[in-house]
Amino acid sequence: MKLAQLINVCRPIKVIGDTDIEITGIEIDSRQIKSDNMFVAMRGTQVDGHTYIAKAIELGAKAIVCEEIPSDIQVGITYIQYGKTDDAVGPLATTFFGNPTGKMKLIGVTGTNGKTTIATVLYNMFRRMGYKCGLCSTVCNYIDGKAVPTECTTPDPITLNKLLGQMADAGCEYAFMEVSSHSVTQKRIGGLTFAGGIFTNLTRDHLDYHKTFENYRDAKKAFFDALPKGAFAITNADDKNGFVMVQNTKATVKTYSTRTTADFKAKILEESFEGMNLEINGQEVCVQFVGRFNVSNLLAIYGAAIMMGAEPRETLIHLSALKPVNGRFETIRSKSGVTAIVDYAHTPDALKNVLDTINEVLKHRGQCWTVCGAGGNRDKGKRPLMAQEAVKNSDRVIITSDNPRFEDPQEIINDMLDGLTEKQRRSVLSIVDRREAIRTACIMAQPGDVILVAGKGHEDYQIIQGVKHHFDDHEIIQEAFGLVQNITTLNS
Repeated sequence: MKLAQLINVCRPIKVIGDTDIEITGIEIDSRQIKSDNMFVAMRGTQVDGHTYIAKAIELGAKAIVCEEIPSDIQVGITYIQYGKTDDAVGPLATTFFGNPTGKMKLIGVTGTNGKTTIATVLYNMFRRMGYKCGLCSTVCNYIDGKAVPTECTTPDPITLNKLLGQMADAGCEYAFMEVSSHSVTQKRIGGLTFAGGIFTNLTRDHLDYHKTFENYRDAKKAFFDALPKGAFAITNADDKNGFVMVQNTKATVKTYSTRTTADFKAKILEESFEGMNLEINGQEVCVQFVGRFNVSNLLAIYGAAIMMGAEPRETLIHLSALKPVNGRFETIRSKSGVTAIVDYAHTPDALKNVLDTINEVLKHRGQCWTVCGAGGNRDKGKRPLMAQEAVKNSDRVIITSDNPRFEDPQEIINDMLDGLTEKQRRSVLSIVDRREAIRTACIMAQPGDVILVAGKGHEDYQIIQGVKHHFDDHEIIQEAFGLVQNITTLNS
């Protein structure tokens, strides 16, 4: 693409050099630069891209997008100055990759919990309906069935637009995306056009980054503020922030609820660990999902499908056939009758929701065990709250490691224990080794008991001192239950 055509998408403050040159790629990581690329110097929370301008030029960059033009201007290099490069990078990226969201309908899902389930089930549903679709999620990205590994919930603007461009090139008519609060604040979704947005719920998370709950809430709200007229916004009427999210949107607002009057309404008729019998907008449907929180997720999915033109009956038929997402209330049963549930719950509210569901189905016919921890180098304030929810809603609790990252795992456990009374601490086991913690719960649990292994869900790794080690909760449970041979032997 010609540089002149590319930079016209947002007016620069100043341009030095030739704009009649061909740009072969766009990058924000100087290490990825190739010949005749554009390098966008971003000011990140850890690194300032302006310090890598010289390196980008050395590797072949011909155009530099920056907030400050360097003093040592090089011949043959074009410099484009913007007030803020994070405002410019999204529009530049979406223009370079051919405006992919102008060629398909992009639906964004935001909130604290439920994003992965809603986005993934919508993707699977619309593929079952015969559409080519794309998915951008925490677990994995997909281009019409082809898996593309992911490192974070919402990628950087270059990676994201490249991925969406590949979806458009593959003929995808719909794309479903998890929209994180970080991605809104850091303008990763800048330049994209959304056909719809879904709000799940809002509870404490990511305060290590946002500092206050209000900042976190406002980041989510900004997504709906930016939705264009003609788009739809579906919000959770059961969440106290549900109407806050959509109060300034231009989009058509629809609501869903399990408790009050709404456009999309549901109630549980029957439930077990195998699934639920629901009534959605007056129609009965059996689903393979469990828990009131999943009823809300399914309502959001149902509502979005209807807003995109699907027939209600067809939508319910597909809902009945779809399965839960990897690491979201996944059930594993031992031969002796112990049930283990693997769930990604890593916030106090998510943990409470899952435990409430377990207890509603269990009805004191067995004990509820919880194995959980908290991530290192993340919001420390939620650690004692996680422990409190676990103890309050479980019969037995084992506190262990999650992803300690660069922190001492015992210190993380100590932070969790600080949320408990002396009496509660005496009733809790703490085992630093997550493998041993899971095994201990599986050995001690009796037939009829349920073990919740929370926090990592779909993840197949554990990060210790910055190093990624293979670790899968599912595998450890299956080994402890005697359903597979020793995992250590299998992986050696």
